Amino acid sequence: MTQEFELPWPPSVNHYYRHVGPRVLISRDGRRYRELVTALVRQKNIRPFEGRISLHAEFYPPDRRRRDLDNVGGKVLLDTLQAAGLYRDDCQIKRILLEMHEPIDGGLCFVKLEDMEGAEWNEDKTTGGDAKLSKSS
Repeated sequence: MTQEFELPWPPSVNHYYRHVGPRVLISRDGRRYRELVTALVRQKNIRPFEGRISLHAEFYPPDRRRRDLDNVGGKVLLDTLQAAGLYRDDCQIKRILLEMHEPIDGGLCFVKLEDMEGAEWNEDKTTGGDAKLSKSS
């Protein structure tokens, strides 16, 4: 199964979470973004993924300011997609490709989720199924 969809530009991790004393909470901006993405996912009637998932996300920022890709495409995106019900747990994501592109008006995030079950990259590439480290002489 493969699902592709467009999302609005996400808040950065610095604006998605808030520290209140020893607790970390989702900010007002973060909650709004989660609600918006959840509504878009429900509108498209996307079935949740059950197994291992490959994630490809392309980010088109709203302006030319410098941004760290992991601040918009890391935890924020994974947590938001989980909250929207696309998968049970973000530990299901086993492969991630994030790309930053040139700006477009308003910003945009294009997401492609793909079921990895049965895919050729699912094969164990280690000898005998066990990962081994080799010493170089």
